[in-house]
This record gives sequence, structure tokens and C-alpha cells, in this order.
Amino acid sequence: MKIDRLIGILSVLLQKDKVTSAELAERFEVSRRTILRDIETLNMSGIPIVSGQGQGGGISVMEGYKMDRTLLSNEDMQAILSGLRSLDSVSGTNRYRQLMDKLSITDTAMVQADNHIIIDLSRWDKTAVADKIELIKQAMEKRLIITFRYFSPGGETLRRIEPYHLVFQWSSWYVWGYCTDRHDYRMFKLDRLTELTLTDTPCAEREVPEYTCDKLRHTKGEVGVKVRFDASVKWRIIDEFGADFLRYDENGSIIVDFTWSDLPSLYQYILSFGDTAEIIEPVRYRQEFSELVKKIMHRYEI
Repeated sequence: MKIDRLIGILSVLLQKDKVTSAELAERFEVSRRTILRDIETLNMSGIPIVSGQGQGGGISVMEGYKMDRTLLSNEDMQAILSGLRSLDSVSGTNRYRQLMDKLSITDTAMVQADNHIIIDLSRWDKTAVADKIELIKQAMEKRLIITFRYFSPGGETLRRIEPYHLVFQWSSWYVWGYCTDRHDYRMFKLDRLTELTLTDTPCAEREVPEYTCDKLRHTKGEVGVKVRFDASVKWRIIDEFGADFLRYDENGSIIVDFTWSDLPSLYQYILSFGDTAEIIEPVRYRQEFSELVKKIMHRYEI
């Protein structure tokens, strides 16, 4: 896209004293004539760019115009590059690293891959989620509706949504958007959806609310419950919800108030703690969970 190329050219000019049109053409994979037109566009936008002919000539931003030739510090560039590498770990390509190379041609030591931060968001089976992410990205860029089959504790449904955000949260990837069937904004885990299809139906014009994350809200739902956890699983509570949510009773046990999507998935979550978790309130959920445990015990009777 032209706007991306213009931003890239400006970034290069701010970080180098001078560069030739041939260098820019090679870097951005366009003709020299296109680069010259881009330079003219930048000039018309109010950025004074000068060019010199002959030996020692080249393109540069007028010296008196720029106060600071560096948009980002080395530390800033390293942080950005770490983030871009993490996206490459999902896509299985070097697309985002190539983007970084286009936006900066400073000292290559600044963007070496052997820094001390490694972020790998990939799975053992990279194609399982990577293909879905790429298709959803296309849908968001083109503002088109997607459809898919979704599997949840409530059963199997066909969904049709307007995708607005790809979210990496709770150690998994999700798509957040407006569900045209439920007439509300919902979050869907990519692992649980199949038959993902990009339609040719455009998204509706609507005012999209800001996405927010509630650490104690597994998904949108109204199942509220209070749970007591043994201190031995404190590490897991901190890992999943953060230390700020911890509070204790007089015996040192951890007390957490949850808002969950539905009872079956809540009960499954509590069961994953074995005998180190106990539902306190409401009494009805405590009784239902007790009956579930009895059924499990009956299945294992010898």
C-alpha cells in the first residue's frame, strides 16, 4: 500500500543522512519513478525533502527541518522486533521481520536476532491456528463477515460474526467480534472453531466498543460463584489471574469470586484442582457440584 511505503520512506530518511532513489526502489520493491512520485507526495504534504545529482548526491530531509533524526532508540527497536518475531512464530514466516527491515535501515547490530528476549507464541501444530489467524486477518482488513462451526460446553453451533480483534489471551488465541445471531459482541477460541469461511458479505457500519479483558470473567456470562482454594495451589491462581486478586480467610486459604460463562465449564475447571478447591457459594451450585462428584465416584466404584 502506498501509505505504508510513504511511512517507510520517511522512516529511512529520518535515520540516514542521505539515500539514493535506487536504494529506496530496491528496498521497497518498486521502480525509481514510483519512488520519485512518493518523494513528491511527501513534499506536497509539507515535509521538505531535497535531492542532489551526481557523485555524492541523493535524497534527504532538509537539515534545518529535523531536530532529532532518530524516531526510535535502540531499546525501542529491540522491543518492537521482539514483538514482531512473536507474530512470526505464529505465522511460520518472516513477514514481520521483513516489515521491520523495511521500516529501518540503521545499524544492523540494532536489530540482530540474538538478543536476550525470545517470545514464541507458536503451538506444536503451527498450521492449526496460523491458517485461521491469516484468514481472520483478511476478513478484518476487508471488513467481511466470517462463518464457522463452534464447539462449546453448551453444544455445537454455526456462528456468523463481524471480526474486529484477534486476541492472544489466557495462553490461547481468540477472535472477538459482533455475533449476528446473538446480536452482541462475543469471544471465540480459535481451537474450538472449524469450517472457518470468509464470506463476501460486508460488516455492518456500527460503533464498535473498546475491547476490555476481565481476568475473572472466563467468557461473557452471569454465573457467579465463590470458591475456596488450598494455599498449595496459590502458584496456579497467581499464574491464571494475577496476585492482585488474592484474598485469604482466617485459615490462610485463598478465596476467589468468579464470574463464569456456564456451569458445566465452571465445574470442569473446579474439578481440575482435585481436592484443593471447594465451592462455598451459592449453596445451590455447591449442592449440584456435590452430586456431580458423587456420580464420578459411582463410575469408579469397584
